[in-house]
Amino acid sequence: MTDRTCLVVDDSLVVRKAARRIIEGLGFTVTEAKDGQEALEACRARLPDGVLLDWNMPVMDGITFLRAARAEFGPDHPRIVLCTTEAEFARIVQALEAGAQEYVMKPFDAEIIRDKFEQAGLLEPAA
Repeated sequence: MTDRTCLVVDDSLVVRKAARRIIEGLGFTVTEAKDGQEALEACRARLPDGVLLDWNMPVMDGITFLRAARAEFGPDHPRIVLCTTEAEFARIVQALEAGAQEYVMKPFDAEIIRDKFEQAGLLEPAA
């Protein structure tokens, strides 16, 4: 196994648990946070390789976390995949401009997560 790490950030416990199962299945050690502030503190404690980040959360939303993380940790680490129900193209552009490597629409499944993690550089492409 590997020691790749991923932080799952979502205010929904159900979404965090579903994402954890999928991402652990891809070989990652997963930690969870329920909002952007908690996620920022988790990143300061131990910077993960990747972050699966919800957009709409209380306390600190995903885009605010994304900008704060990029300002504090730089443009490439951790690799951030923004996950949301927001389908508008302008929102996708906003996420990518703020520093997300990839973008996932909810609901997602294991195949979608694997594909987006490959595109974000978190996984080697499947043979």
